[in-house]
Amino acid sequence: MRSHLLNDTTAEQYRRSVTEGIERVAAKLAATDRPFTGVTVDALAPTIDAIDLDQPLLDTAAVLDELEDVYLRDAIYFHHPRYLAHLNCPVVIPAVLGEAVLSAVNSSLDTWDQSAGGTLIERKLIDWTTARIGLGENADGVFTSGGTQSNLQALLLAREEAKTDSFAKLRIFASEVSHFSVKKSAKLLGLGQDAVISVPVDHDKRMQTVALARELERCRRDGLVPMAVVATAGTTDFGSIDPLPEIAELCEQFGTWMHVDAAYGCGLLASLKYRDRIHGIERADSVTVDYHKSFFQPVSSSAVLVRDASTLRHATYHAEYLNPRRMVQERIPNQVDKSLQTTRRFDALKLWMTLRVMGADGIGQLFDEVCDLAVEGWKLLAADPRFDVVVEPTLSTLVFRYIPAAVTDPAEIDRANLYARKALFASGDAVVAGTKVQGRHYLKFTLLNPETTAEDIAAVLDLIAGHAEQYLGESLDRAS
Repeated sequence: MRSHLLNDTTAEQYRRSVTEGIERVAAKLAATDRPFTGVTVDALAPTIDAIDLDQPLLDTAAVLDELEDVYLRDAIYFHHPRYLAHLNCPVVIPAVLGEAVLSAVNSSLDTWDQSAGGTLIERKLIDWTTARIGLGENADGVFTSGGTQSNLQALLLAREEAKTDSFAKLRIFASEVSHFSVKKSAKLLGLGQDAVISVPVDHDKRMQTVALARELERCRRDGLVPMAVVATAGTTDFGSIDPLPEIAELCEQFGTWMHVDAAYGCGLLASLKYRDRIHGIERADSVTVDYHKSFFQPVSSSAVLVRDASTLRHATYHAEYLNPRRMVQERIPNQVDKSLQTTRRFDALKLWMTLRVMGADGIGQLFDEVCDLAVEGWKLLAADPRFDVVVEPTLSTLVFRYIPAAVTDPAEIDRANLYARKALFASGDAVVAGTKVQGRHYLKFTLLNPETTAEDIAAVLDLIAGHAEQYLGESLDRAS
């Protein structure tokens, strides 16, 4: 079995095996004519359940043949222009090349003696990102597994900086459409169930700063501690961006940590047209960015950035075998001193390869294209009497629902939209997401593919309307 270990004696076998796998994936990508096959759990599960993992196939070609049946054939392909559902982007080739390199070398980014140049590359990218945000010369950060971990670490730092002996007094303020990881983080950090105060949003789904000021005043009046305000730059459901400058003013007034969750909106950091939409982010104490959302990177590629590097000490623990204190004196850089993780992939290499091949402007141009596309999609929806669209897009998200002319029962309209989404997914012709707005079921396009066109959007809207009309027709038949 040593013949399967990657080393100097198996380099040629590695080249052949990886090339064979790449050729299979490339052929699949070239032949994919829809984002999904429509396979069901009940249809696929028996095939996977029947595989005996204790009986290896002992042949790479055979394993790849099997993989076609259990994964590649029925995978969700985000590169297809009619995948319009979640915050999953098509990926750029330089990043995929970086993924291949980092997987083979397998550096671990916790300590210098496990990564060497990898540590310096990650630090360079952190500095590049903090400079793009405008956090100042004392800024720092670290790569993470995703926005949830980044938000957790940011709120951990905010909790420690709040300097109180009573966690029960701490309060976090976030808009009612902020990411669920804010409440999850509060629970993981040992805060009370009521620690997260939900702040109302306006018609455009942006945090109401008047309401935030009122809640901060109430917090102080009740003898509680305003630990952090989480402003969102790109909400998951609407792509809305909270009024960052006004929130920054309130955080300064109340001495409150300002965290900006820019997991989605971080693409604006490279934008050539819309950078001003996140004006005020430079005043944050911490920022979450997900390069794997709007920088067209493979999962995972995320980071948490802070204005004051010294606050990262709250995540530092020393182990003699890993990062003894003498390393600080010897100026040996260890990323584990900043991270909630110990063993950690060299995910930064993907972004490094992307910037070195395409440049920041190349990324920004792609993100600008999907933002422009969202405007076109909004115009289509606003002009189509079959649909109700919620808000004009700030980034690249559209939330809407089908409204039949002859049906007025909201519950029946909900069921028609749910049916349309499920039927569309089952057909494999397109994939769209769903959410709730004021208790009612809506559909969602998350546009992150520059290859998607207005014609694709129009075609998918017709498919949705067709499925909904089919459901309503059958419903009327049943009722009669």
